[in-house]
Amino acid sequence: MKQFLLVFLGGGLGSGLRFLISKTFNNTFHNFFLGTFIVNIIGCLLIGFVLGLSLKNNFLTNNQTLLLTTGFCGGFTTFSTFALEQHSFLKTGDFVNFTTYTLSSIVIGILAVAFGFWFSKL
Repeated sequence: MKQFLLVFLGGGLGSGLRFLISKTFNNTFHNFFLGTFIVNIIGCLLIGFVLGLSLKNNFLTNNQTLLLTTGFCGGFTTFSTFALEQHSFLKTGDFVNFTTYTLSSIVIGILAVAFGFWFSKL
């Protein structure tokens, strides 16, 4: 039950922060969902960093790792919104932004996870 509550708390905080960032940045560019992009990349960086710390000399407890990764990062990042935004690009025939957004999200996301792991070792 304690682990469920940790995930619930972390997920709520992550979702709330995602809402604020998306609301602030999604209308910055006409054809790019900057808010969703920002939260997904920050989430990738954060999950890499947190998991790197948890592996480094057991720096974080299992409960802390669960709160921050499954809870916060799970609520903060959003694949369903990413997929919906991609669908809107396809629906309007905007294949350039579809491709740019897809590739940049995946490549930069993977690099952010790797950087998070690397940064946790410093």
